[in-house]
Amino acid sequence: MGIKIPVGIENFAKMREGDYYYVDKTAFIKELLSQQFEANLVTRPRRFGKTLTMSMLEDFFDISRDSKAHFDGLEISKEDGLCKEWMNHWPVIFLTLKNVEGLNFASAFERLKILIAELARKNRFLIESDKTDIDDKRDLEALCDRSENRESVSNSLALLTRMMDAYYDKPPILLIDEYDVPLAKAHDGGYYDEMLDVIRAMLGAVLKTNSHLKFAVITGCLKISKESIFTGINNLASNTITGNRFDESIGFTEPEVQSLLSAAGLLDHADEVRIWYDGYRFGSVDVYCPWDVLNHVSALIDDPTAQPDNYWADTSHNDVIYKLFENEEFDVNSKFETLLSGGSIEEIITEDLTYDSLEVSEETLWSLLFMTGYLTQEKEVTIKDLPSGAAFDEYQMKEKKAVLRIPNEEVKSIFQKSVVAWFKKDVQSIDRTEIFKAFWYGDAKTASSSISDLLFNSISYHDYRESYYHAFVSGLFAGAGYVVKSNYEYGNGRPDVVIKDKRKRRAMLFEIKHAKENETLEHACKEALNQIKNKRYAEALNGYHTVISYGIAFKGKDCIVEQYGKQNRKVL
Repeated sequence: MGIKIPVGIENFAKMREGDYYYVDKTAFIKELLSQQFEANLVTRPRRFGKTLTMSMLEDFFDISRDSKAHFDGLEISKEDGLCKEWMNHWPVIFLTLKNVEGLNFASAFERLKILIAELARKNRFLIESDKTDIDDKRDLEALCDRSENRESVSNSLALLTRMMDAYYDKPPILLIDEYDVPLAKAHDGGYYDEMLDVIRAMLGAVLKTNSHLKFAVITGCLKISKESIFTGINNLASNTITGNRFDESIGFTEPEVQSLLSAAGLLDHADEVRIWYDGYRFGSVDVYCPWDVLNHVSALIDDPTAQPDNYWADTSHNDVIYKLFENEEFDVNSKFETLLSGGSIEEIITEDLTYDSLEVSEETLWSLLFMTGYLTQEKEVTIKDLPSGAAFDEYQMKEKKAVLRIPNEEVKSIFQKSVVAWFKKDVQSIDRTEIFKAFWYGDAKTASSSISDLLFNSISYHDYRESYYHAFVSGLFAGAGYVVKSNYEYGNGRPDVVIKDKRKRRAMLFEIKHAKENETLEHACKEALNQIKNKRYAEALNGYHTVISYGIAFKGKDCIVEQYGKQNRKVL
C-alpha cells in the first residue's frame, strides 16, 4: 500500500491519527523553547505550512490533551526532559485569522466576532469555575453569546489568558496564525485603518506586559512595522525569511523532499520537482514549497504522466506585480527582463512594512515580492558588492540590500502570465486605429514598425516561446470588437491567431514564428508564409468576403510582418 499524501490537511492530530505522510518538523519546538521571548513572530510566504506548524505546537503543549502517541518516533520525542516539562502541561489559546475578510469592515469584523465566539465557547468551562473572577465570567459569557463590541473583541485574548491562568494556575501559551491576513484583505477592501485599529488593540492588550501569558507565537506573511502594530511589545523576537532562526522549520529541505519521493516511489521525478518547486532561501537554507511538492506528488501517484503545475498562484496577491508595471514613475521593465531571463537584481529590502504604504515606492513593492515568495534572496551583500568608496558598516546600516531572483519555474510562470495580462490591459488603453488600418489594408511595413514599437515598451526576455507572441498578437486585437481565436482548426491545421470582423465580413489569420538564435527574422517569416500556403488555412474561412493572411516572425523585441499573397475574394 502506498503512502497517504496530506494535501490540504492542516490539523496535526488528524494527520498523525490518519497515518498520513508527515515531514518531521518537531525540532521547531526545541528551537522555540531554547530562547524564550514574550512573543515570537515568524513570517513566511503563504502555502509553506505555517498553520500546520501552529497546530503541531497546540497539540504538543495543550494541557487538555494526551498527545504523546502523536509525537512518538518524531525528533522531539528524543528530548525526554523537555517533553516531561512541556508536553501537555500548558493551557493553550489557538486562533487563526486566515478567514477574516469581507467586502467592508462590518462584514470582516463580523467574521472576527464569530471566531472569537467559537474560541470563547470552547473555553466556556472557565465560567463554571470557582477560580475565575465574576466580572471576567460575565465578559466571557458575552463573547460566547456574540454580544461583544469592538472593545470587548479587542480585550478578548487578554481576558482568556487571565481566566486560564487563574483556572490552571499556569499562564497559557498563545498561538495566533496568519495575523496579517485581515490587514491585507482590509487594504484591498478599503477599510484598512478600521481593521488595523482592532488588530493592534487586540494584540497590544494580550502581548504588552501581560503577566498572565507564558509566551506567544505569531505567524504571518509580513512583518508589520512595530510602530504600526507591535508598539510597546519590547520582548518581541522577529523571525523573517532573512534570519537563520527556524530556517529549516517551515518549508521542505532537499533531504526531506528526497525522502518523500523515495517513499512514494518517485525518485525519477526529483529533477522536475526541484526545477519547479525548489529555490526559496530562508536564512542560509534552500527550501521547497511544501504545498506544491505535496500536490505534485499526489498528482503523480494518481497519474505517473502528470506534468508539473502551478499550485501556488493566487491572483489576489499577483496584483503587486501589476502595480510595478503600471506605475510610470517606476522604471522596472529591464529589471523584470533580467529576472525572467534567469538573472538577478539588487534591491533595497524593507522588512518592516505597512499595507497602507505598499504603493508609495518601488522599494516597498520589491520588498513585498520578496517577503511573499515571488522573489528570493540569492546572496547577502559583501564588501566586493559595495559601491565604490562606500564604507561597509555604514552601507549595511543604511542600505539593506538583497540580490533577488525568481525562485523556480512555477513562480516564473506566474510572472510570465502577469506580463501577458498586463500587456493586454495596457495595449487596450491606447489608440490602435492606425495599427488596425495597417493590417486590414495590407500595409505590412507599418504593421512591422508599430508592433516593434509596442514590443520596445513591453517586457521581453530571451527564452520567450511562441506562445508569448501568440498572446501578444491576440492581446493587440482584444477588446476592439473583433472575434479573436487562437489555435483553432482551420484548413489542414491550426493557424496561430484568427481575427474576425463579422460586421464587415472580413478576417485575418496569422502564423507566428519565434526566430531561433542563429536564424534571421526573414527566414522565420518565410517559414510562416510557407506554412500558410501548404496548410491552406484561408480556405476554411467560408463566408468572409476578405481573408488576409500574415506571417509574423519575432526575435526579442524585433519583428517582421509579411503578407501572404494578395488580398483575396474582395478588395476592401
